[in-house]
Amino acid sequence: MSKVSLSNEEIARYSRHLIMPEVGMEGQRRLKQGSVLLIGSGGLGSPLALYLAAAGVGHIGLVDFDVVDASNLQRQIVHGTSTVGMPKTESARRRLRDLNPHIEITVYETQITSANAFELMRGYDVIVDGTDNFPTRYLTNDASVLLGKPNVYGSIFRFEGQATVFAPQQGGPCYRCLYPEPPPPGLVPSCAEGGVLGVLPGVIGTIQATETIKLLTGIGEPLIGRLMLYDALGMRFRELKLRRNPNCPVCGENPSVTTLIDYEQFCGIAPEAPAIGGQYVITPLELADWLQRDDRPFLLDVRNPYEVAIASIPGTDKLIPIDQLPERIHELDSAREMVVYCRSGVRSGRAVELLKQAGFRKVKNLEGGVLRWSDDVDPTVAKY
Repeated sequence: MSKVSLSNEEIARYSRHLIMPEVGMEGQRRLKQGSVLLIGSGGLGSPLALYLAAAGVGHIGLVDFDVVDASNLQRQIVHGTSTVGMPKTESARRRLRDLNPHIEITVYETQITSANAFELMRGYDVIVDGTDNFPTRYLTNDASVLLGKPNVYGSIFRFEGQATVFAPQQGGPCYRCLYPEPPPPGLVPSCAEGGVLGVLPGVIGTIQATETIKLLTGIGEPLIGRLMLYDALGMRFRELKLRRNPNCPVCGENPSVTTLIDYEQFCGIAPEAPAIGGQYVITPLELADWLQRDDRPFLLDVRNPYEVAIASIPGTDKLIPIDQLPERIHELDSAREMVVYCRSGVRSGRAVELLKQAGFRKVKNLEGGVLRWSDDVDPTVAKY
């Protein structure tokens, strides 16, 4: 029997749990005793935090280093218009405190790294991965395995999501059993580049919250060894069986990874910017001045056509989506000065590298893309 007790206020609050025999007083006490570390307070972290707080998880830790942006509000429902510009951890803490004053909330306004992961995670029963990048996913996985803690995983992109529970200590696989190596940099677009249906993280995050509650209370059959796939457009759920890899470098029989590593380098994104520098970069203010002169450059947009409908830089000469650039490179004149742009400068940076490899030398990447153009030159150009 758990040692913690529930006050009359808590009994009234959690009454719909208490009258379920699968949960009851004992299950609610376990939730109150439980502790969960949420890595990320964004799309997945929002429904996770809200439902775990509402359920009465006694101690919730929030790890995030970003601030609330207006573009977050389409899906990150723990935040609001009044908290735009505020650190996400503080924004979430305020909302959770209002939702349930009976729980403890600890915020860590920091990026989780190989230097602090053990310290952050050690004091929690369950780790929940609500991140959106490969280095942090591999880091979260490895630290969870090495600490012997279950890792409730979820990921989302456009209209699709997936969720599972990685728990090698309970006989299941870990993230590296499913994805031994990260994809090459740039192959998988981010949600910022490809978009995400606003309600999708609500579905996947709620599944993660459900699995977390099941782990803490000891009820039901957790998603250990099972990967749930969700297709929002087709409204279909599928399930794949996962097996632990005996040769896994982290949770296998003879692990080669016994401490945390440099995950940016492992994912191939360590030195991101140096490849494009100096003569191959131009700022929005420099471009704005250049476009007014007789020797104006050729302006190439490498975004997708539907992005053009949202916002464009006036004077754009040609649109070639970056996926089509290798096949359409013959449409461009290598002898002419050229500036390439996209939404934020990431895709255009890759395009510049591709053009350089094809022999283009008079080509520059617009630093910060449309977003920085709107900030520095023309605020009438919409940011998205």
